[in-house]
Amino acid sequence: MVAKISIGSSLFGALSYNQNKVDKEQGKVLAANKIMQPLDGHFDLHTCMNCFSQQLPSDCKTEKPVIHISLNPHPDDVLTDEQLTAIGEEYMKRLGYGNQPYMIFKHEDISRRHIHLVSLRVDSSGRKINDKFEHIRSKEITRALEKEYGLLPAERKQQREEWRINPVDYRQGNLKHQLSNTLKPLARMYRFQSLNEYRALLSLYHVGVEEVKGEVNQRSYSGLIYSALNEHGDKIGTPFKASLLGKSVGYKRIQEHMAESASEIKEKQLKERIRSLVIVARQSTHSETEFVERLQKGGIDALFRRNETGRIYGVTFIDHQNHAVLNGSRLGKDCSANIFNDLFRDTQSHEGQQSVPQQTSLYGSSREYLTADSEEGTLGSILSLLTPDTQTSDNDYIVPHWKKRRKKHRPGQQF
Repeated sequence: MVAKISIGSSLFGALSYNQNKVDKEQGKVLAANKIMQPLDGHFDLHTCMNCFSQQLPSDCKTEKPVIHISLNPHPDDVLTDEQLTAIGEEYMKRLGYGNQPYMIFKHEDISRRHIHLVSLRVDSSGRKINDKFEHIRSKEITRALEKEYGLLPAERKQQREEWRINPVDYRQGNLKHQLSNTLKPLARMYRFQSLNEYRALLSLYHVGVEEVKGEVNQRSYSGLIYSALNEHGDKIGTPFKASLLGKSVGYKRIQEHMAESASEIKEKQLKERIRSLVIVARQSTHSETEFVERLQKGGIDALFRRNETGRIYGVTFIDHQNHAVLNGSRLGKDCSANIFNDLFRDTQSHEGQQSVPQQTSLYGSSREYLTADSEEGTLGSILSLLTPDTQTSDNDYIVPHWKKRRKKHRPGQQF
C-alpha cells in the first residue's frame, strides 16, 4: 500500500476535489469523524466546510493546516467498502489524527480503487498535530496494515507506474484534460530550479511552456502559457493559460517549487548521482548516441540544445530515479555545454547538425525543441491570451469547446 501525504492551506480545495469525484459518481464518502452526518447520507460541501472550520481555531498560526492523504492498495487487492473504511480509520489513528475531524473518500475513477483522507493538522486548541518523521511513520503503518489485512506490497509497482506518466498526444483531442493530467504530477514529482530545466522536462512529454511578462496600464503581469507539442516539437493548437489548468502549475506555484527544489537538491545531494554517471558516460563513450544510451541505462535522460548552426549551447540531465532535473552547468565546468560541443563535434551525424535534433527518451521518442531564440519565447501569438476581447488563431486544428468561455484576468494578476 502506498500513502501519499500532501499538506496545504486550502480546505475548500481538498474537499471540493473529492466532492467532485462524488458528484460525477466516480467516488463516495465512506466515513466521517466529528463531521455532521446528513440524514439522507448525502454530504454537502458547504456543510462539511462549516464543520471543519468550526473546529479550526480563528487564531491558527499554522500556514498549512490541511492534510490530504491518498492510500493506494495494490491493484490486485480486492477490498470491500468496510475494509477500506477500517484501513482508513486505523491509519489515521496510528498517524495521530484519530481524534481529529476527517473524512474518508473512495475513488473509483481509475481501475485501481483507493481512498483519500482529508483532515486538519491542528487541534481545537490550536496545537499542531505532531508531524515529526511523518512520512517514515506512515510507511511503517502501511507495511503493518498490509500484513494485518493480507495485502500485497504495492510500493515498487506503484512507483514504476508513477514514472510512466502519459505524454500528451494531440491526435486524441481533449488537450486541456491531457495537459492537466500530465503537468500536475510532473510539477509535483520532479525537482527543477529554472524554467529551462522545467521546459526540458516537459518536452519529454510533448508539452511546451513559455513565460509571459509585461505591463498594462502601468501594472505588471506574469504568467505561464502551456502548449501541446507534436512529434517534431512544434506547438499544436491554441495555448492554455496556467490558470485554466490549475494553481499547482501556475506561475506563482512554479516559482515557489523552484526555490523548494534548490534546497532539496542541495540537502539530499541529488546532483552527485547525476554528475558521477555523466562523468563515467562521457569518459567511456565515443559519440553522442552512445553517451545518451549509456545514461539512459542509469535512468537519466540527456537533452541537448543547439542553435541554428548546430552548436550545442545547453544541456539538461533528467534523473528519473531521484526525480531531479539539472542543467549541465550546475554539475561543474566539466559537464557544461561547451565540453559536449567539443566532444561530439566530429561525431554528429548530418541529422544531428539540425537545430532541433531527435532525442530518444526513457519514455518514448521525443524531440528537443529548444533553439537559441526560444529562451525569450515568441510572444506575439500568445499575448492575445492576456486580452479578453482578442481572438486567437486556431492554426489548422479545431479549438476544443471548453475554451469558448474564459475568465478575465486583471493587470497585475499571475496565472
